[in-house]
Amino acid sequence: MSVYDQLSALNITLPPVSVPAAAYVPYVQTGNLVFLSGHIARKDGKPWAAQFGRDIGTEEGKLAARSVAIDLMGTLQVACGGDLNRVKRIVKVMSLVNSTGDFTEQHLVTNGASELLGQVFGEAGVHARSAFGVAQIPLGACVEIELIAELG
Repeated sequence: MSVYDQLSALNITLPPVSVPAAAYVPYVQTGNLVFLSGHIARKDGKPWAAQFGRDIGTEEGKLAARSVAIDLMGTLQVACGGDLNRVKRIVKVMSLVNSTGDFTEQHLVTNGASELLGQVFGEAGVHARSAFGVAQIPLGACVEIELIAELG
């Protein structure tokens, strides 16, 4: 099943690339690798501002991370010249989770993105990953995720 068949089966429409909020570009390609800048969680078109351990829980956080993965795929599609079937492998995902000092489920929050990438890309979506708890993320967002992919 193609990537687009999977997206359709999951009822996912990819968004356009977000305009960077500071001095950076949405992605950079070097060789066959594409590095996507961090994308923050959004809800109703605005930054999804919340902190884990204070005002958002793990299950809702998985939805936030999943929404970030959808935005990342929109940017990745542009980086692939409009064809996500060119993705040979999702190589690495790095997740920053806006957390209190006693919140320890960053890895479970990040599963929301990782699981979706696996569903959409199959074996090529299985990736290396880091998930960090941080004191704050730009605009107060609850999650920020960046991604590295290999193109074929």
